Amino acid sequence: MTIYFYKVWQPYGCFSNFSPHGIQIQGIYWPTVEHYYQAQKFVGSIDAVIIPVIHNAQTPEEAAALGRCSTRQIRADWELVKTQVMREAVLKKFLTHAEIRDILLSTGNEILVENSPKDYFWGCGANKTGQNHLGKVLMSVREEICKLLSVTAIAEKYLQH
Repeated sequence: MTIYFYKVWQPYGCFSNFSPHGIQIQGIYWPTVEHYYQAQKFVGSIDAVIIPVIHNAQTPEEAAALGRCSTRQIRADWELVKTQVMREAVLKKFLTHAEIRDILLSTGNEILVENSPKDYFWGCGANKTGQNHLGKVLMSVREEICKLLSVTAIAEKYLQH
């Protein structure tokens, strides 16, 4: 079975980068993964002054709009690093919030797909031919958390003796 997610209020909405699950990375708290991700586009660029504006955006929708403004200069290496930036933020989100970590783990080995009609990179697009990189990131994070939990369980078992 494939699990589709998109809007925060729908089933599995916590998989969305717009879900209200804050993260702390490098000592800075971000209200959502979307805030963090959009701000990272400008690290080291001539338009880095927009980062605190994105950080302070009232909603993830506002943060996304600020980050997508085509008149600003994004960092030169963005295409090379954007998937890793996303993965770091998504991993942090699910390590930080136990209640949504349990939801992610409850999906077992199911395929996760961001059902975005417009996004053919992070989602599956309107005709389901998109690359679904957010779904792939989530499945990778799920696998990593499973490994962390099994290593922890093994360690605890041996430490009790």
